[in-house]
Amino acid sequence: MKKVLSVFVAALMVASVFTGCSKKADKAAVTEFTYFITMPGSEKNDDNEIAKIIAEKTGVKVKEVWLTGQTAAEATGTLVASGEYPDMIDSDDMSMLVDSGALIALDDYINKYPQFRDTYFTKDEWEKFRQPDGHIYWINPFQNTYGESKSTTHNDEAFWIQVRVLEWGGYPEIKTMDQYFDLIERYLAANPTMVDGTKNIGYTILCEDWRYFCLENAGQFLAGYPNDGSVTVDTKTLTVGDYNTSEDTFKYLKKLNEEFNKGVIDTEFATQTYDEYIAKLSTGRVLGMVDQWWDFAYTVNDVFKQQGLDLIGCNYVPLGLTTEEGMPNRWHTYADTVNQASGWAISTDCKDPEKAFKFMVDLCMNQELHDLRFWGVKGVDYEVDADGLYYRTELQRTRCADAAYKASHMCDYSYFPQWGGTSQDGKNAMTPTEQPSEFMNGMADPLKNCLKAYNAGNYPDMIGSVKGETLGPWFPMYSYSNNFTTATPGGVAWTKMGQVKHEWLPQVVMARNFDKTWSDYMKAYNACKPQDFIAEMQAILDNFKK
Repeated sequence: MKKVLSVFVAALMVASVFTGCSKKADKAAVTEFTYFITMPGSEKNDDNEIAKIIAEKTGVKVKEVWLTGQTAAEATGTLVASGEYPDMIDSDDMSMLVDSGALIALDDYINKYPQFRDTYFTKDEWEKFRQPDGHIYWINPFQNTYGESKSTTHNDEAFWIQVRVLEWGGYPEIKTMDQYFDLIERYLAANPTMVDGTKNIGYTILCEDWRYFCLENAGQFLAGYPNDGSVTVDTKTLTVGDYNTSEDTFKYLKKLNEEFNKGVIDTEFATQTYDEYIAKLSTGRVLGMVDQWWDFAYTVNDVFKQQGLDLIGCNYVPLGLTTEEGMPNRWHTYADTVNQASGWAISTDCKDPEKAFKFMVDLCMNQELHDLRFWGVKGVDYEVDADGLYYRTELQRTRCADAAYKASHMCDYSYFPQWGGTSQDGKNAMTPTEQPSEFMNGMADPLKNCLKAYNAGNYPDMIGSVKGETLGPWFPMYSYSNNFTTATPGGVAWTKMGQVKHEWLPQVVMARNFDKTWSDYMKAYNACKPQDFIAEMQAILDNFKK
C-alpha cells in the first residue's frame, strides 16, 4: 500500500506536516493544518503575511495543497489507497472518501455553532448534504449570500467574447450562436493577428478531464434551460429530459463542426491541457469560448491587467445565447445555488477536528477575518472613505492582481466557506469584485465602454437571463448525479455516458462528415443505456412531487 502514496502524501510526509506543528508553531500556540483541494490552484508562500495575521488571531494556519499531475478522481483514489489523509479535504469524489471511512461526521460540530448553522444554510439546504447513513460530512463553500445581493459578475457558464470584437462590430445585439459565430468570423477575417503579429484564434474549447463541460453541456442553455447540469427538467410536468440527444444539442455541435472546418475553432482544442488553455487565453489572442467564470477569470483577468491587454479590449463579457432568437435564456442564476456534491470536509487523520471546525466558522462568520481574506489589510490593500465605504487605489488594484504579491501577502483561503453579498456593516460588499465602485473603477476603458453601449451595469445585465423565477428545490440536479456510483444501473450508465461523450464529442466537432460521425456517436451513446440514468434521475425528481 505504501507504494501507491500520492505525490501529495509523500511530499507532506517529508515536510512532517502530518506529524504536527513545528517547534516554532508549538511555541506560538499555532496549529498548522493541511488542506488538499482537488482543483489546480496557486500556492501561498509559507511566510504569507495575511496568513500570519489570521494565525495570530485564530491560532491556526493552513497549508493548502492543490491538484497537480492527476485528475481529481485519481488523486482521491490515491489518498484512499494510501490510507493517510490531510487534515481537511475538498474533492470531486466525496462519496469515495465517505465509503472509505476517511471523513468525520460534522453534525455535532454544526449544531455547536447555531449562528453559523442557521445563517449559512436553511434547514432544508442542510438536509441536502445528509448522506445515506444519516450524517453530514462536508459543507460547500460557495454561492452563499449574506444580506443584500451585490452580484456584479456572472460566476457561471456562458458564451464569452472579447470586448474588442463587440466594439469592432459596433456593439451589435447578439442573441443566437449563429450571430455570435458570424461576428467572430468577420472580425477574424479583418483582424487575423494582434498588433504585435500574434495570430488570433476565433474560438477555443477546453476538453480536458471533467472540464469538458466547456464542450458538453451548452445544449441545455441554448434550449432555454438553467444549469441542472446532467439533465433538463420540465418544470410544468416535472419530467427529466436528456439534452445530450436534443435537437438544440445537435444544432450546437453541428455549428461547432462548421466553424472548425472553416478554421475558426482552435485546431489544438481537443488535446490542450487546462494549463495550456489558460496560457492561451492569457495571451489575449482567443476571441471567444464557453466556460465558467471561476474556471478562467481569476487568473486570466489578472494577467490582462498586468500586461495591459485589458487596455486593448481583451477582457471577456458573457452572452446568454439561445438556438433561435426570441427564446428565453437562463444562463444566469440569480438565486444562490446549493451544490451538495462536494465541499470542505475534515478527515479522520485531522489532528484537532474541534479546532479545525471552529477555524472554519471564524473565517466565515467573523467579519474582520472575512475582510482580511478578501479585502486584505486596511491601509495597505484598501482604504476607507468618509462614509465608511471600502475602495482601492489604482496602485492597490494593480498590486492585488500581481501573482507574486498574492503569493507573499494575500490569503483568501478560497476553498473555505465564504460569503457574497453585503458585509455585516450593512454597506460594504463582502468581496471587492462585488463593491459597485470597485467593479467600475477597476475596469479598463474598453470594458466600461462595452457595458455602457449595452446599457449594462454588470455582467448579469449583459446576459439578460429571465428574472423573477424561483428555482425548484431539486436545483441543481447535478448535485445528485455527481455522487452517483456504479452500485446502481443508473450509476453505471452515467459513468459510461461520460466516457463516451469525452471520447466522441471532440471527434464530432472535428468530423469531415458530421452526419455520419454524429450517427456513430449516438450508437455508442445509446449503448450506455442512458435510459437507466434518466430513470434514476426521474426517481430523484419524483421525490419533490410528494
